[in-house]
Amino acid sequence: MKHLELLAPARNSDIGIAAIDCGADAVYIGGPGFGARKDAGNSLSDIESLCAYAHTFGARIFLTVNVTLEEGELEEVHQMMLRAQEAGVDAFIVRDPVISTWKDIIVPLHASTQCALRDAAKARYYQSAGFSRLILERQLSLEQVKEVAAVTDAELEFFVHGALCTGYSGDCYLSEALSGRSANKGECIQACRSLYDLVDAKGNVLVRNKALLSLKDFNLLERIEELAEAGVSSFKIEGRLKSASYVKNVVREYSLALDRLVAKYPDRYARASFGTVTGGFKPDSNKTFNRGYTQLFLDGKRGKWASMDAPKSMGECLGKVLSVKPADKYNMQITVKPLKGVSTLNNGDGFCFVDGSSITGFRGDVCNGYEIRCKNVAGLKPGDTLYRNINAAFERELQANMCRRLIPAGIRLQIDGSENAGYRVTAFAGTQDGRSVQADLETAGPSAQNKARMEALFQNQLSKTIVPYIFQLSGTEVRTADGSLPLLSASALNGLCRSLAAELDRLPCGKVPLTAAPRPQGPVQKENAAPVNGELMRSKYCIRYELNLCPVRQGAAESGPLFLLNNGRRFALGFDCRHCEMTVKEA
Repeated sequence: MKHLELLAPARNSDIGIAAIDCGADAVYIGGPGFGARKDAGNSLSDIESLCAYAHTFGARIFLTVNVTLEEGELEEVHQMMLRAQEAGVDAFIVRDPVISTWKDIIVPLHASTQCALRDAAKARYYQSAGFSRLILERQLSLEQVKEVAAVTDAELEFFVHGALCTGYSGDCYLSEALSGRSANKGECIQACRSLYDLVDAKGNVLVRNKALLSLKDFNLLERIEELAEAGVSSFKIEGRLKSASYVKNVVREYSLALDRLVAKYPDRYARASFGTVTGGFKPDSNKTFNRGYTQLFLDGKRGKWASMDAPKSMGECLGKVLSVKPADKYNMQITVKPLKGVSTLNNGDGFCFVDGSSITGFRGDVCNGYEIRCKNVAGLKPGDTLYRNINAAFERELQANMCRRLIPAGIRLQIDGSENAGYRVTAFAGTQDGRSVQADLETAGPSAQNKARMEALFQNQLSKTIVPYIFQLSGTEVRTADGSLPLLSASALNGLCRSLAAELDRLPCGKVPLTAAPRPQGPVQKENAAPVNGELMRSKYCIRYELNLCPVRQGAAESGPLFLLNNGRRFALGFDCRHCEMTVKEA
């Protein structure tokens, strides 16, 4: 049986708890420091609280230590990891292999995507260095994932949703070149979302003021089954800086997809944690932050992946603007021709459109059908494509209809005795994670004259959730010695339920074990975190192809050298057509 894990991001412990409630099997989160998202740090006391909550469902917490480490930082990192381990962290997401030599770090180590894990050789190296899980580069094809799976026994983790780095993870130095802030130290300025001019060797401007390095967001919701077959066991959502509503929505959508896959192949797959999610909202990842979606290189084919006109969230495409009219001196009235299936607009919705090289957003004060009344907005005109980047009704639904996660517990009753001798009722409860308890009830009461009604009362009173416990009791099976049933009150059966839930709660939830890997006996080679051959970035993404300028695949005329300009800085583009990759260097 292969256990599938949905791995969710969390900026803080509250978002981590929300992700678990919505169906995440694991959460990755930053600690007090040394994570690749410097603005997403958390205290170890918060990490401990999150671990305690996650472990009630057998879910896991992974702490990020995925930055390059200097010699003078090693002891501080070591001590922080020891404290995190004591707090209950289940694994560390690590970049520097030197950590694998610390014998007192005994929880599994996962090799971060910043380790540039994009081929079989790197996979073999990191497994030999003591890493039990490999987090693969996002720009791999499905066939490349299979090639890595064929040479390693380590677990494989793959991003399935969220923002995409333009350069290969861990090998991008553009932020540092532009600002002095290193992505490898958790301080990336998101240089790939910045605006650039594209110029030729003569200084002619081919494209002006566009986010030429910005990619759409990843969305592999429909490819989960193929990834599982290729060897992936952990499906990762990007977004440790994202909002709670974003995390809840995307986690719920992907959790339902994994549930469908498990239901389709119950003998092949199971979830990596326990419990079922009840209630809540209907998820839709089109209704929260996105720059448009792409499956990138998963099929081994080049496509149009850029979001150069919209490096920020555009959200849901609504349709075209039909008319823009003044409502009064300060307000305007907009009419939209919606695309098929677009829901009606709501008061308070957020909208945006592309105006030249910038994105302009505004709030709809009063919305009726597909008409919007709002403050005057400069630049909006008939024919413009309008997007909804805040769906007010959906945000209200996310807040009002919270998911609840419960662990099913089946109940069986054994009834011994008789009306004359009195009855002993023994209730047995067992959960899907392997816990089993019993509770007893003694009664000298008479036998039930109407057995069918008594059995119905058993079913009704013993199939419930007892607040504040997290167990959904159900599935009552009744066995008797002589066929008679005691006459029991609803309150007596409720007390039996409470006893069962309390006994279950005293036992720890079972856990699906993470893969362990033997640690190296000697020293390991420290990584070289510096540009190779002066490359600030290397990527499968190609600006020439995106602009239909590729001489190899699109038959375009050779353009000669091309450069990116950003605030007076000049960067040379290189095109490795043999490997179909683009590079960025200082000019």
